[in-house]
Amino acid sequence: MFEKILIANRGEIALRILRACRQMGIKVVTVHSEADVDAKYVKLSDESVCIGPAPSNQSYLNIPAIISAAEVTDAQAIHPGYGFLSENADFAEQVEKSGFTFIGPKSETIRLMGDKVSAKEAMIKAGIPVVPGSDGELSDDPDEIIKTAKKVGYPVIIKAAGGGGGRGMRVVHSEASLLNAVSMTKNEAHSFFGNAAVYMEKYLEKPRHIEYQVLADNHKNAIHLFERDCSMQRRHQKVIEEAPAPGLPDKLRKKMGDRCADACRKIGYRGAGTFEFLYENGEFYFIEMNTRIQVEHPVTEMITGVDLIQEQIRIAAGEKLSYRQKDIAINGHAIECRINAEDPFTFIPSPGLINRFHVPGGPGIRVDTHVYGGYRVPSHYDSMIGKLVAHGDTREKAAAKLQMALSEMYCEGIKINIDLHRDLLIDLAFLKGGPSIHYLEEKLGMKK
Repeated sequence: MFEKILIANRGEIALRILRACRQMGIKVVTVHSEADVDAKYVKLSDESVCIGPAPSNQSYLNIPAIISAAEVTDAQAIHPGYGFLSENADFAEQVEKSGFTFIGPKSETIRLMGDKVSAKEAMIKAGIPVVPGSDGELSDDPDEIIKTAKKVGYPVIIKAAGGGGGRGMRVVHSEASLLNAVSMTKNEAHSFFGNAAVYMEKYLEKPRHIEYQVLADNHKNAIHLFERDCSMQRRHQKVIEEAPAPGLPDKLRKKMGDRCADACRKIGYRGAGTFEFLYENGEFYFIEMNTRIQVEHPVTEMITGVDLIQEQIRIAAGEKLSYRQKDIAINGHAIECRINAEDPFTFIPSPGLINRFHVPGGPGIRVDTHVYGGYRVPSHYDSMIGKLVAHGDTREKAAAKLQMALSEMYCEGIKINIDLHRDLLIDLAFLKGGPSIHYLEEKLGMKK
């Protein structure tokens, strides 16, 4: 087992990883920008290294600075968290070449799954159902593009092969706007991801977003930890996540989970990962695989009792999985709200000084956050400042606990989005379970 791990991230995930390391008796090195010098996880770590100014391209995306920090502190492994460099194959490769262990998949696996076209091809070979669409990257031939769209059937969605985070996507409802949409998406893809390749898929009208958590080791062992429903989204950004998915038949739940675990073995996957699907009319369609820990991993931990971060670390250290598939069972229901420093309905970011901050508690309540009274939320990074999770014997009990917890949560000095979550927790469609990925945007549109 590692004696010292460097955490190449910030915010609540940095604190979450630090706590997992503490429980395992592992020393922790944190890196931070000049804007994060007063962060809680920096103060709690054994060692910390400033890696640059506030802008992320000069700090948290600065590969040489991060590796230098690992060298000067004698860290043995680097945990990338989520976001930033967590799915950067070049970073993973550089970490390994520099003599450290990357706590995640092999760089070639990240490359394979990071390109949406090659990922789709790999899943087809592994027997995972995919959304009907183009056979790989779209050509530059306008006639071929039009022909492909007719074959797939409108509406279609144009996606960047190297995309993510809700960027590089356009829905097209008719041939008249097709070629312009492809051109615009290519330009956006090149600008955001440095890769102008795009592909086409059938645009599903009312799908749900359901994803499967997996773990795989270096010894050809792979398991799934059931699914999460992340359909409550705005602009492809998740707002509420829960596990298990409401209304999913048990037979189908197991079938898809087993397929995901089998796909991990076929592609030689290592570490924690998530298979993301669109689910409509009883059918699953693969959209992408995230080769890292997810923001919403706590809901899976709450219903299975598995510490996913600790498992990541054990796998990276060469150990076999601590669990077999038969050990994994669903216990109750968990729901997570993403707490963002933003106006709850305009979504305008609200950085600044938090004067007072109170988090709720009680049985079944979990709060993952790095902020505190007196903490200044920087304006340079994502607005998420924490996650509020409730676990109950049933979905109804989990929702009731979450409603109570939201009523107790208090923040003074900046705006946070708890009023949006309070509204959603009494929404009839949410309480019924199973709204589509478009529901929240439609609901917010009705508010205008």
